Amino acid sequence: MSDIRALFHQLPALIIAAACLVASPCRAATIDTNGWPKGEAVSVVKATRSCFADVVDVSGFVTARKDTIVRPERPGLKVADLMVDPGDTVVAGQILARLNRPEGGAINVEAPVGGVISASTATIGAPASPRGEALFNIVAGDAYDLVGLVPAEDLAKLAVNQPANIRIIGDVNVQGVVRSVAPTVEPNSQLGQVFIGIKGNRRLLINEAGRAVIRTGTSCGLSVPLTAVLYDRVGTVIQVVRHNRVETKRVDVGLMSGGQVEIRHGLSNGDEVVARAGALLREGDSVRPFSNGVALKQ
Repeated sequence: MSDIRALFHQLPALIIAAACLVASPCRAATIDTNGWPKGEAVSVVKATRSCFADVVDVSGFVTARKDTIVRPERPGLKVADLMVDPGDTVVAGQILARLNRPEGGAINVEAPVGGVISASTATIGAPASPRGEALFNIVAGDAYDLVGLVPAEDLAKLAVNQPANIRIIGDVNVQGVVRSVAPTVEPNSQLGQVFIGIKGNRRLLINEAGRAVIRTGTSCGLSVPLTAVLYDRVGTVIQVVRHNRVETKRVDVGLMSGGQVEIRHGLSNGDEVVARAGALLREGDSVRPFSNGVALKQ
């Protein structure tokens, strides 16, 4: 009877020893008095199904959708007087400047459209020409675009009329919609241009920096913390605890959001994953898994 009892107490060690015969690599494990394998305590989480939003980030600058350039119609003129400054609101037909003619007399430069003077190069005494720099730029109305560059792989995901959440520097949050996507990319940078129309009648500053987030789709798969992912010579791997031992699995990752990463291939739903993987854990190591501070017995 005493021999049977001794064999019973040795049973956990015998089971693990048998597992070592089929696991490779596998090192001998030691058992504590409660039948638990001794080893490093690790925190684990279950791989669970979750959906991730596929988004494209666009960083760029605010531009006016309708920017009217004002120049004189004839050469040989000089600026005699200025009636407006950048930032002034004007109406169509309003006099913006007075120019002297070389033969004597003066002509008026009028606003062709109503809007805001966004820029001016006019200086009293300076020449004015139809081929020189524009005297004035007028932003007509409150129509603005956020213009940015995105990588070629992201450009392919964008389409006209996709909604966008836009944040302008200075804590201004506005809504927008994709108006135009470039059909080509710049060959050296492999970046393409996208125009995002800004909704609303909020007055913005030309050349303000902004960032748009465009949701282009949804992908559903298994989700684990980003901290569970390791990169080594074989690629992207995750450490799974099975029967109180570490197993290293090669995985394919997808989208990321909120500190989580999508695992498209390589894991099964419910796998116990080492929450904070590290190089100190190796294939076959004996470990003591914990979940939310509670010891697990696998």
